[in-house]
Formats: sequence, structure tokens, C-alpha cells
Amino acid sequence: MHWWHAAHFAQWNRIDLLEKSLGWYKSIREKARAIASRQGFKGVRWPKMVDQDGNESPSTIAPFLIWQQPHFLYFAELCYRQYHNRAVLEKYKDLVFETADFMASYAYYDPPKKTYILGPGLIPAQERFKAETTVNPTYELAYWRWGLTVAQQWRQRLGMPRNPQWDDVLAKLSPLPIQDGLYLAAESAPDSYTFQPYMTDHPAVLGTYGFLPASPQLDMPTMQRTFDKIMKVWHWEETWGWDYPLVAMTAARLGKSKEAVDVLLMKVTKNTYLPNGHNYQRSNLRIYLPGNGGLLMAISMMCAGWDGYQGEPNPGFPKDGSWNVKWEG
Repeated sequence: MHWWHAAHFAQWNRIDLLEKSLGWYKSIREKARAIASRQGFKGVRWPKMVDQDGNESPSTIAPFLIWQQPHFLYFAELCYRQYHNRAVLEKYKDLVFETADFMASYAYYDPPKKTYILGPGLIPAQERFKAETTVNPTYELAYWRWGLTVAQQWRQRLGMPRNPQWDDVLAKLSPLPIQDGLYLAAESAPDSYTFQPYMTDHPAVLGTYGFLPASPQLDMPTMQRTFDKIMKVWHWEETWGWDYPLVAMTAARLGKSKEAVDVLLMKVTKNTYLPNGHNYQRSNLRIYLPGNGGLLMAISMMCAGWDGYQGEPNPGFPKDGSWNVKWEG
């Protein structure tokens, strides 16, 4: 099950289905620990493309991906927010801490820069960059910071001291890369908005504020400009079904409700939903659950808002009378 599809369960009061999926992580724990150990890291490194038993499938991309690592932290946090009790903390704490241990050990400390960096040896969620040269993808940096922050909160909720290594990474993690007033896809990609192949696939940089809440390091005007730039230059036919809800979540947080709806309704092949509900991508990929899960996540945010939101109801929908939105639960 793709993480988008799993994560929407909590937003739609189906926490039992989310927890049903989380047992799988425990079942592959030793394989994930073996991957991390083999590569010289602590904790567990969750694989990206696997069979049902957690064995990695052959791929020239998946072993280099890291953006799936904080997903377990996201899932566990959703469970805690549902119950707010110690039982949930005890149930998932070991995997939460082992996930964070990997993340902290994966970040490489660069003495001259006095910062922790991600990469090289990684491919970001936007799979358009070479593993050998990619450094500090923006979305992954933001997700790393969010994940380690949540892991520390779990320790504190359990009455444990903060982990000093995690705090060191949080204090010295590289800043989000900016050039010409825009967030780059990665620090190593100054041509993020001039090289055509870099304006295809997932516009993952927008996940930095949309799927993720604002971090203290986020500059809102820069994110506004980045959103506007992506909407103008992106090659939407060369995307995937979950990209549209990803962009919609960013639009909603930025107060761009019209754009949030427009992108969900964009007439692009990859945004096609068949009469049976399947998110059609191409002739040999007629079902794509990440699109379905992402759509449900976006709708829940557009209706109910997000942490700290105090505005009018239904923040992701225009207030010009064109929409009459009702929801419950």
C-alpha cells in the first residue's frame, strides 16, 4: 500500500485501517535494520519498492530514495493524535526511535560548512536527479526536520530526555536551498526552473509547505513565488496522479483556494478518474492508488483545515458562491 493511500485513513476517521497497515512495518523490521547496518547506518532504513515480505524489488532508483523514511513517523503521529494516550506511544515507540536513528545517522556532517547535508547518493521524490551528484533536496530536508522533531516529541511525551544526536542534526541541518527568490528542487540543481527535464515528474518542492506544515525555516514569500512559478512552467503531462492533490494542499495553505480546486480538476491524462474510481495513468497502468489517497488527503485539508488554521470553514474552496461544501466527521 502506497503511503498516500494509507495516510488518508486517519483523516477520514478510519484509524483502524491505518493501524492494520502499520503491523507490516514491524514484520519487516529486521530486514530494514539489515539494510541500514549493511550501509553503515543506525536504526532501520525502510525500503521503497518491495514484495509483501519486505524484500526489495530490482530498481535503479528505489534503493536511493529516502523520502519514505519519515512516513512511519507520520503514521505513528496520526495514531497518537487520534488517541492521545500512552498505550499508542508504547506500541510504536521502538520503530519511531529506530526510524529517527537512521535519519540522524544518514545526515552527513560537513565540517567546513558546519552543517549536516543529505546526499550525495540519493534520488529525491522528484526522480529526475542523479544519485551521484544530488545534494540537499528541499522537500527531503523539510521532511527530515519534521520527522526528527516529531521523534523528539515522542521521547518527551514518554518522559524521556531528548536525544542529543537528533538535536545536533536539527540544529545544524542545511537550510532550504533558494536561488533567485525560489526554492530549488535541490541545492545541487540551480537549473531547477530552466532545464526542461527538471520541470517534470513530481513537483515535490511544494510538499515542503502543503503536505508538511511550515517549519521555522520556511520563508512564506519564497514559497508563494515558488508555487506561482511551478504553476506556470511545469509540464503537467509528465507528472503522476498524486501530484495534483499535493499541489492542492500547498495552494490551500497559501490561501489560493481557486487554484486548489482548479488543480484538482485539471484536465490532464494523469489526473483522470475512471467510472470505477481508479486513477488512470496510462494504458498499462489503469489503477494508481496514490492518486486516490492523495485526493482524499487534499479534500480533508481543504474542508477541515490544518493545525493552527483559524479562518473561515472550508479554506480550500473559493468563497465566491461557486461552491456549497458540506462535510462531517
